Amino acid sequence: MSLRPLTPQERADALRKAAAARVTRAEAKERLKSGRLTITELLGAAETDEAVARMRVVELLEALPGIGQVRAAAIMERLGIAASRRVRGLGIHQRAALVDFIDEKQPRSK
Repeated sequence: MSLRPLTPQERADALRKAAAARVTRAEAKERLKSGRLTITELLGAAETDEAVARMRVVELLEALPGIGQVRAAAIMERLGIAASRRVRGLGIHQRAALVDFIDEKQPRSK
């Protein structure tokens, strides 16, 4: 069963929606990087914001200061989170483990 072709208007609407989602995710990552947003706050925002909920966990980790691709992959492996997991797909225990790990390793200065 194939999908029906989109009309030009539907295609344009989908492109606008996708661009808005990318902007939302980029802003969230920038706020994480600057310390204006915590992991806990981001996970809470994912409950209501579809764009944030679709962010990959590895992207979330890489947005944190001092965490690159290798370290993010090591953290996810240590916590038992699949590389393809998105924020929405995290279980209760995975969320708690992620928050605890980040809070322990990256204390916020206030």
